[in-house]
Amino acid sequence: MTTEQVTLHRGLQDVYLDRTETSFIDGKAGVLEYRGYSIHDLAGRSTFEETAYLLLNGELPGKDQLAEFDAQLKASRQVPPQVYDVIRAVQNAHPMDALRTAASAAAVFDPDRHDNSDAANLRKGIRLTAQFPTIVMAHNAMRQGKKPVPPDLKLSHAANFLYMLNGEAPTPDTARLLDKDFIIHAEHGVNASSFTARVVTGTSADFHSSITAAVAALSGPAHGGAAEDVMNMAIEIGEPERAADYVKDLLARGGRVTGFGHRVYRVEDPRARHLREGVQRLSEERGEPKWFAILEAVVQAMQPYARRGIHVNVDFYAGAIYHLLGVPHDLFVPVFALGRVPGWTAQIAEQFKHNILIRPLLQYVGPRERDYVPISQR
Repeated sequence: MTTEQVTLHRGLQDVYLDRTETSFIDGKAGVLEYRGYSIHDLAGRSTFEETAYLLLNGELPGKDQLAEFDAQLKASRQVPPQVYDVIRAVQNAHPMDALRTAASAAAVFDPDRHDNSDAANLRKGIRLTAQFPTIVMAHNAMRQGKKPVPPDLKLSHAANFLYMLNGEAPTPDTARLLDKDFIIHAEHGVNASSFTARVVTGTSADFHSSITAAVAALSGPAHGGAAEDVMNMAIEIGEPERAADYVKDLLARGGRVTGFGHRVYRVEDPRARHLREGVQRLSEERGEPKWFAILEAVVQAMQPYARRGIHVNVDFYAGAIYHLLGVPHDLFVPVFALGRVPGWTAQIAEQFKHNILIRPLLQYVGPRERDYVPISQR
């Protein structure tokens, strides 16, 4: 055991790893900005395509730039036939396992696979942003014994996903709601998956390796699984009138109400408000208003804990939206990933610009200088 006095930062909480121009977060004030633009402006006035361009290029696009970028995304939606074969081979796997496997396989067939330049990584980021919905929906179809619905090159990123899910073009309002969801999930600093992508990039590994590792990190329930857990909680509660007793009993047993609290925010997650109204409208449109009512009843039951900094986070309303859109529950985390690719790409690009191997230390607390005993004497 070492006797040296060191300060441990378990989970690297409050440790600044590097400098960034990608996103700004003030957890105490509840502020989130992408490239200096408020998440409220982007969620309320932008589109996912425009926001993705902003994250990848640092500035909002002009009309011609956005049109060209949108055309690049749409032209990149189809995946190579060999990747479809890989998806078919793992059709019985969990969707996140299938997405991780397909993301890795896509590297082999990418025309820029041996080029780690900034321009090449940007092209790869655009391709994977476009291909991830196709991969997720192809796997979802294959595991049901169905033929995948090919992407529609006329539709927006969000509308195309819903088209491949349901086989018909969504209403503009429905597509806009998912578009907003993609925007608010697009980037969020050095979270677990983005940190993982940076660590892999720090070894000078290729772009697809970093994205594959990010997907693997996101698959962990402590990072990306809250939206599914919230919907499962709402189903278990069943009726709004049961919410208060459910919350009380859960907390009395030492449990945690999922969808509340955040590693960074000590006030309400600034992204949450942009989905709340959508849940209310969509639940009424679909004839299932009880889901919004249950969530609001949980919020009321948790009100006494707000003074402790425990507020709703972005996942609290996201799960209900996915459920009402007909997204299978085990696709909730993959949908998260579909919006996050531009953010991962921006983080990887930043890491490559001033690359350094990320190599923290561990304090050893085990025994020292032990004598080796031959196996015959043990």
